Amino acid sequence: MLTDDAYIARRLHLLGEWDAALAVLEPDADPELRAEIAVDRWFFRIDGHEEAEKAVAALDPASPTAQLLTARMAYSRLLFQRDARADDRAVAEAGYRAAARSADELQRGWAEYHWGVLLDNIDEDPAGALARYETALEIATKYGDGYLESYIIRHLAHLKEPTERIAMLRRSLHLRAALGARPQTIAAQAALAEDLPDDDPERAELIRTFRPGAEELRIGWLLSDD
Repeated sequence: MLTDDAYIARRLHLLGEWDAALAVLEPDADPELRAEIAVDRWFFRIDGHEEAEKAVAALDPASPTAQLLTARMAYSRLLFQRDARADDRAVAEAGYRAAARSADELQRGWAEYHWGVLLDNIDEDPAGALARYETALEIATKYGDGYLESYIIRHLAHLKEPTERIAMLRRSLHLRAALGARPQTIAAQAALAEDLPDDDPERAELIRTFRPGAEELRIGWLLSDD
């Protein structure tokens, strides 16, 4: 059973209140949850890298959670070109490969998904990414995990034809909104807006909606003009 502090931290995490979520936890409480929140804060804000690395380093390095989070840190440095290291590509794949052997099926699904994103965004290998996304989606569907599904179809959508792509992006948005995952919902609004025609009224409305939220949560990569 979750302690009250862990429950509150998880709810704040969903809202994108990463600093508050970390503040709720005692220094030695639930190190995996602390590391997950710190890594998410780094990814969304590109802030707090040292704290995120320290939180991950506090975990058993052989644990699937540590392997997955270490890989995510390496991937995000490559993606955002923030102090990328020479071995980040190898570290990311090794971590995802190891985490994909987890006995926890949902954790394995997350590893397969993130591995797919590495192949997709860093290697520009859509065929390799597709196989990983499909494996992850099978797991998410089997266990009815809408949160994991929302991530997978957000990326899988761009490998599909326009009509199916838009439908998948909308479903990702609706899943995230229903779960109250605010940063992910904002990101899904931005992704859908990007794929709609410039003269589509829905696109303009999505932009008006997501930008204030991105500014409030300081998700800088959603506010870039690039």
